[in-house]
Amino acid sequence: MSLSMYQASVPVLTRGLNNLAAILNKGAAHAEAKNIAPDVFLHARLAPDMFPLVRQVQSISDAAKGCAARLAGVEVPSYADTETSFPELQERIAKTVAFLNSIAPEQIDGSEERPITLKVRSREIHFTGQTYLLTFVLPNFYFHLTTAYDILRHNGVEIGKMDYLGGV
Repeated sequence: MSLSMYQASVPVLTRGLNNLAAILNKGAAHAEAKNIAPDVFLHARLAPDMFPLVRQVQSISDAAKGCAARLAGVEVPSYADTETSFPELQERIAKTVAFLNSIAPEQIDGSEERPITLKVRSREIHFTGQTYLLTFVLPNFYFHLTTAYDILRHNGVEIGKMDYLGGV
């Protein structure tokens, strides 16, 4: 049995988003337990030229919703990027998961050769659906997910590999 485009995208992205939600819950609980202002974590970065935690979460959401929409041939939902708290980030994750769940397998399956064009800064990048998913979306999604995890872990939140992987 072959792996479909839907199976390789929506369930994978949904699982990552749900794991992120659990990690963020631990971050918020840690901040409260240690009497640390949540903004310390929300604005933390691994390096001065990297995005802070808030933007990492927004990037994860953008990668997931953009992937599902483009593969399904529907408009990509636009979110305002105005989150400033753990609860607002959780709302964004929930909204993204709800969008992913609104996409039926039939909308994505068969999109391997669908042309996908991204406008990035002053140029366009062209993909087929399969190369978009496998060489752009998934690496980008996991880069930002790993970075969000690393920001919280670096700041003392007691999370480990199983939090990143979720229930296996």
